[in-house]
Amino acid sequence: MTANVLAVHGGTPLCGEVSVRGAKNFVPKAMVATLLTAAPCRISGVPDIRDVAVVRELLELHGVRVGDQAPGELLLEPRDVELANVADIDAHAGSSRVPILLVGPLLHRIGQAFVPDLGGCRIGDRPIDFHLFALRSFGAEVDKRPDGLHITAPQGLTGTTFELPYPSVGATEQVLLTAVLARGRTELRNAAIEPEIIDLICVLQKMGAVIGVDTDRVIRIDGVDRLGGFTHRALPDRIEAGSWAAAALATGGDIYVRGARQVDMMTFLNVFRRLGGAFEVDPTPGHEGIRFYHPGGDLRPVALETDVHPGLMTDWQQPLVVALTQAAGLSIVHETVYENRFGFTEALVAMGATIQVYQECLGGSPCRFGARNFLHSAAISGPAKLHAAELTIPDLRGGFSYVIAALAAEGSSTLHGVSLIDRGYEGFLDKLAALGARFDVLG
Repeated sequence: MTANVLAVHGGTPLCGEVSVRGAKNFVPKAMVATLLTAAPCRISGVPDIRDVAVVRELLELHGVRVGDQAPGELLLEPRDVELANVADIDAHAGSSRVPILLVGPLLHRIGQAFVPDLGGCRIGDRPIDFHLFALRSFGAEVDKRPDGLHITAPQGLTGTTFELPYPSVGATEQVLLTAVLARGRTELRNAAIEPEIIDLICVLQKMGAVIGVDTDRVIRIDGVDRLGGFTHRALPDRIEAGSWAAAALATGGDIYVRGARQVDMMTFLNVFRRLGGAFEVDPTPGHEGIRFYHPGGDLRPVALETDVHPGLMTDWQQPLVVALTQAAGLSIVHETVYENRFGFTEALVAMGATIQVYQECLGGSPCRFGARNFLHSAAISGPAKLHAAELTIPDLRGGFSYVIAALAAEGSSTLHGVSLIDRGYEGFLDKLAALGARFDVLG
């Protein structure tokens, strides 16, 4: 069910069951990894979201045959990889930033790649400098032209050693996807170690890669001559699971998230409990999940700080802020990953929330944004009596948060740009309806 404008009627707790499939931040990258081999690859747990569709289209443009084997299962056959038409890549990439990750695999397979202007959610600076630095370190040559970046590797790619100034997930993925077939050893320091990164390493290891991860954020990759296919079930989407958990708190509801895994969400679960939420972990093999619910009484204010894994994930911040508007007291949130992720709070204030944003690093140690005039800390006073409003969705996670705020508010809100949520939440409106949410599709 696709829609772009909704009338959301608030005041009803969300109750029931939803399921989560594979992680949005993993599945597209595993799909890209298939370019590293000529052998068939099978991925299950694939969510039906826009980001997956974009990568599928890009792979098909490059000659990969992609077939649906069963609901949530893809068979990718990358035997005949070729260079796609520049205009087609530009047209199909849309706002996705995944094309930059195709570069390393394409350089290995066909010796050249093209990257159009990149988009994504406007939540902060997402430079591709780290990616280009890594590619050049491997021996790639980057030619910047008006239509985008044309990248070649006349001498092939050779392993390298460097340190990231910040543990960027995208740059770490770039290094992994490029180093596995590069000549010699690659050593990456200050690497990202998110669960989605580890799952990508598992895929590459199944293909024949040799990758070691040290406890001090150092990843070492020994390049191999060739890689084979793989069969892999994606880890569940911990961001979506946390989003529904926050929705249960904000609306006073009770949601069982089938597929949610405790091991991936330990930091979130600690915050959820401190905030006053309750959860029950279902360990049944093959049917695991977590029940998230509001146990009654007042929610408690907390001080939060987002960080790279194993810290509190930045993508959990926005849904949690909506829940924090209902806590009795003053909460502090310090965002250290994306500098502009509090823009969505203006709409919450218009709905009756009491939120102030600051340039200073509140509630924790100084971060890299503290001296750069970014509004990256927030003080939230509650509980707030939210009321209906007309809202325009700014980004993926902010969009989910607006919908939850509208469901927690009194009256009927109108939300524009709802289709943006399809980028990362499978069957979003169907799941809302199954949880008892009241809404009308206006367009």
